[in-house]
Amino acid sequence: MFQNAGRPRGRPRSFDETEAVKKATQIFWSKGYDGVTIDDLVAGMGVGKPSLYSVFGDKRTLFLRVLKAYAEAKGALAAQALFSPRTLRDSIAGFLKYAVESATEKGSAPGCLIVCIAPLVDDAEVRQFLKDAAAGGVALVERRFRDGIIAEEIPSDFPVTVRAIQVTDFARGLTMRARLGTPRKTLLRDAEEAADLVLLSRRGDAAPER
Repeated sequence: MFQNAGRPRGRPRSFDETEAVKKATQIFWSKGYDGVTIDDLVAGMGVGKPSLYSVFGDKRTLFLRVLKAYAEAKGALAAQALFSPRTLRDSIAGFLKYAVESATEKGSAPGCLIVCIAPLVDDAEVRQFLKDAAAGGVALVERRFRDGIIAEEIPSDFPVTVRAIQVTDFARGLTMRARLGTPRKTLLRDAEEAADLVLLSRRGDAAPER
């Protein structure tokens, strides 16, 4: 037998939860974790204080949620930039150029929440998340290098792990320089040169032709 549908308990939410998280991301990104207050979040997210605490928890809990959502979205786009091009050289350049484009996106604070803001947060769970994210990025680039070995774009003895770490280090460096105000045009040029550099299989080898 069907039960009678009663009226929903409580008032429906007057805000979109996903959009609220996106707004919180921009607040943390522009002000830094320590510089953000609950009042900043209430005003910027468009939610009342009771709703903020009941839906998102305290500032730390909200920041962790923001960080995970941000990493998931950016990671998917970075993977697309890395695996879409046909050639290995264009893949590495695309990955690095995506880091630049993301860090210099119009309408957002320069830099990256993961690279520029989160490392300053003194929290064990945040630190572990960043370690895991960094390891995931290296593993992704390693996978692309191994595909390049299979396609015979690079030799079988190519130092995959070392160069994958170098690629992610380059990406972080370009992002930090964006935070400091280096022009996008300059960073994109440097990303192209970095792609050639990491594809040297050993000292003295020539970079692959473009």
